[in-house]
Amino acid sequence: MTLPELFVMRHGETEWNLAGRWQGDRDSPLTTKGEAQAREMGAMLRRLGVTAQSHRLYSSPMTRARRTALLAGGDDWPIIEDARLREISVGDWTGRSRDEIRLETDLPEDAHFMDFYARAPEGEPFEEVMSRVQRFLRSLDGPSVIVTHGITSRFLRTAAMGWGLDRVLELPGGQGVIHHVANNQHAELQPE
Repeated sequence: MTLPELFVMRHGETEWNLAGRWQGDRDSPLTTKGEAQAREMGAMLRRLGVTAQSHRLYSSPMTRARRTALLAGGDDWPIIEDARLREISVGDWTGRSRDEIRLETDLPEDAHFMDFYARAPEGEPFEEVMSRVQRFLRSLDGPSVIVTHGITSRFLRTAAMGWGLDRVLELPGGQGVIHHVANNQHAELQPE
């Protein structure tokens, strides 16, 4: 599948990110830092010449992603909401901290964060996340800026690279950075 140029951003820091709570498919407002991250990502895009005239702006419908898209894009860049960009559901672990979860499971203290997502009771299976982001990517018909979430971003970029689930962990995450995917190449763009 040949894809157009993509700039993929995770929403800015939220109150639950700061508190170490799992959000999944629930919402938490951006912190002051999260709003600043969103504005800086927008400034990064403009420095690269990425605007409403050159790229469509897609966002998860979740408030934290939509707010990030609005702050990054400004009032003159229409936001296209797409539910396929929502964050993975963590089921019964929504709102809980990693430490609380670890104490109730046999996962070791040094377990990788993806091991937690894989075992979340009533959580969304990885295969379903991959399927929905692949469907989203197939629907694109031009260069795009995509505002989504941490885990969904990893799956989206993995699919955009033409990789399988076994390679999800090869791509970096993080807030306040932009991931550029074009011609099967991935680059992480840091603020100046």
